[in-house]
Amino acid sequence: MSWLWEWFWQSLGKRWLLWTLFVVNLLGTIYGFVWYSNQLAATPGYLRPFVPDSPTGSGLFTIVLFTYLMGRHIPVLEALAGITNFKYGIWAVGIIVAGWLLGDEVSGTDIMLMISHAGMAAESVLYARFFKLSWLPVGIAALWTLNNDFLDYVMAIHPWLPAVLDPYEGIVGLCTVLLSLISIAVIWFTNARFSRNKV
Repeated sequence: MSWLWEWFWQSLGKRWLLWTLFVVNLLGTIYGFVWYSNQLAATPGYLRPFVPDSPTGSGLFTIVLFTYLMGRHIPVLEALAGITNFKYGIWAVGIIVAGWLLGDEVSGTDIMLMISHAGMAAESVLYARFFKLSWLPVGIAALWTLNNDFLDYVMAIHPWLPAVLDPYEGIVGLCTVLLSLISIAVIWFTNARFSRNKV
């Protein structure tokens, strides 16, 4: 099995895989914005850019993949995409599992969302080795991410939760901030470990 992993690891920078992931992420991003359409319609216009968390993360990652196909790197974009795509991938999986543990019904849609969001987190870690990061772009991405948490849980524009989690909104908010910090650390240290790689 080690040869299969080695082949996959070496394929991450290949154009065929970059194009495949670009299309998959683009379609997933479009689906995500449609998913948020009702919440966007119910949110004041000035707050709408902060509402669609997961599709924003996957959308930014889609743009990063496109820049790689064009032979370019945009460090701030890579930092934003890596951190938010990882964070909201893990967040969605955690929220779905927490809902199930509290008695929420298991649905096929939930399983599909878990698989797709786990993929978001995985691709962020896998491609972090290609990012051209420094303190400045990571700092900007960290400010954006933590500000988004503030708006989500102070202005109450966070993604709609399963009804069984509504009484625990405060705990969800605290866990989300902790996840933001973990996501920043994961992308930073993964990039630092593999920073000599190129795409």
